[in-house]
Amino acid sequence: MTVVRPFRAVRYDPERVDLTRVIVPPYDVIAGNERGSFFDRDPHNAIRFELTREVEAEATTDYGEVRRALDEWLSSGVLVQDESPAFYVMRQRFQAPDGRKLERIGFFAELQLAAYDERVVLPHESTLAGPKQDRLRLLRAARANLSSVFMLYEDREEEIAEWLASALEEAPIGTAVDDAGVEYTLARVTDPEAVSAIAGFLESRPVVIADGHHRYETALAYRDEQGGAAAPAEAAGSTLAYFANLYAQGSLLLPIHRVVLRGAAPRDWKAALPGWKQASVRLAADASDIGERLEEHLAPHAGRPAFAADDGNGTLEVLWRDEPLGDTLMVRLLESEILGGVFGLSPDDIRDGAVSFPKSAARAAEEVRDGDGVVALYLNALDPDDVFRVTRAGERMPQKSTFFSPKVPTGMVFRVHEEG
Repeated sequence: MTVVRPFRAVRYDPERVDLTRVIVPPYDVIAGNERGSFFDRDPHNAIRFELTREVEAEATTDYGEVRRALDEWLSSGVLVQDESPAFYVMRQRFQAPDGRKLERIGFFAELQLAAYDERVVLPHESTLAGPKQDRLRLLRAARANLSSVFMLYEDREEEIAEWLASALEEAPIGTAVDDAGVEYTLARVTDPEAVSAIAGFLESRPVVIADGHHRYETALAYRDEQGGAAAPAEAAGSTLAYFANLYAQGSLLLPIHRVVLRGAAPRDWKAALPGWKQASVRLAADASDIGERLEEHLAPHAGRPAFAADDGNGTLEVLWRDEPLGDTLMVRLLESEILGGVFGLSPDDIRDGAVSFPKSAARAAEEVRDGDGVVALYLNALDPDDVFRVTRAGERMPQKSTFFSPKVPTGMVFRVHEEG
């Protein structure tokens, strides 16, 4: 049973702070050389709640300055805490890689923590120990959820969409635009009927973690330190989460491509992969048309074993088999038959850095042409059904299986643990 509750958010006062200047991407997608620009952008930028300015400082910091900043900003009025609980609707308007204008509407809520074996909150990929240790130090110091876990729910009929959209028709409480041009609007849901409908809808179904596995597992570890299942729901017993309907029109699943960083690309893909069909497609010298070529030649093979290979020589090799994938995930097939069978890379090799995972086809093509990679391997995106089918079966996808876009920024709302 998924339990979500309205909460008294701590948020920036729009009269004191330009929200555009203080929101940041999730901590795990901010590159080390990007941190300084966010620190310098505004003295109240939310990166101060997430990261140290220098990467090296993470190993020794106790994050004590985070709670001090939180308290100081609340005292000065830069941050305010709403007097009454609410769900917080966030609309994101953005442009997809294919040029479509989309919008995704989701909401922030207080999520009651549940261990994975309870089959309420379902992970879709495995995690690493290092980031969780760092996030646990931060949570201990802050006693607040300063960035949210990104959760997906299944609402094929969009039963609660109207409740969320209607909140946005009233006066928004915050707007922003991020560096990628995504437009944000934030609104409160306080109507008892709406709150009941939203909470009741989720109560009967599980949710899947899209992004934030480390944050969620850190929250579980912190709850265990604070008394386990007996920890107060208003404090360590819950966490901050953003919920979006994976089946809504504005929900965008993008593939995460692979670039092989060592070895050599096959001279003859047909010989390397007997039984696969192949088509050769010319690319522009700088691969500036890679997105169009993939849409034209790879996308039609969605639902079948299919990928495209690009070694930078100006030709895109599209390979596929005329059979349905069925319950097989292409990312697993790619890891076993291509990365393993063709390039001889073991799962350990992949984890140890023999493969990179660019978030866009353009970046993958650039890595190959810059000499950083041997060959780019492009994939079609997963289907929403794949996400729920795999997670409900208790399985996890290989790391970097899919990219849920756009990300949920840090800085729209915070949740401070109610203590005492």
